[in-house]
This record gives sequence, C-alpha cells and structure tokens, in this order.
Amino acid sequence: MDVLINVFVALHIIGIASLLGGFLTQMKAMGAGTARFTPAMLHGALTMLVTGVALVGLNQADDQAVNNVKIGIKLALLVVILALVYVKRDEAKVDKGAFIAVGALTTVNIFIATVWT
Repeated sequence: MDVLINVFVALHIIGIASLLGGFLTQMKAMGAGTARFTPAMLHGALTMLVTGVALVGLNQADDQAVNNVKIGIKLALLVVILALVYVKRDEAKVDKGAFIAVGALTTVNIFIATVWT
C-alpha cells in the first residue's frame, strides 16, 4: 500500500508542478497584459484533484490519520482554481486579477500542504 500511496503522491506533485509551471511561464505575458491559462494548467489542476481524492481514500484505507479540515481547505482552494482556469481556458487573454488569484491560491495550497502538520 505504501508504494501505491507514494505513486499517487508523485503524480500529485507532477500536477501541482504543471499548474504552477504554467503560471510561471505566463508571468512575462501577464506584465504585457496577454497572459492566458494554458492547457497544462487545467490538466495539472485536474491531476491534483483526482490524485488528492485518491490519496485521501488510500490513506484512510491504510488506517492512517487524515486531517479532514486541512483536506477540506485544500479542496476548496483547488475548486476555486479549477473554476477560474476552466471558465477562462479558451480566452485569448485573461485579466490580471484572475491570473494572479490562480497563482496565489496555488502557492497557498502548496504552503498548506507542506507547513500544516
């Protein structure tokens, strides 16, 4: 079971790397006002959602303690990120506020995952 959990943790990290990497690659475009949500950002957020839900289930099945408050907050942040990216995915350019919100929420999500023990 530990190997399976570790595989899903790795996939979860790949998802967050895709989301944050997509954001960081658009930073220069954001300064010019032409930033857009890339498909990698949407796929990264979806990967995080699927692997995160799987990780909660696997950890509970393995009788490990799961902090439901922490998971609930992370899920709520991810749903907001997914909503922003999904709704504006086909736009040629995204307003600066929505773009910064996705980057900030992603960063907050990372800090919650790593700092909150």
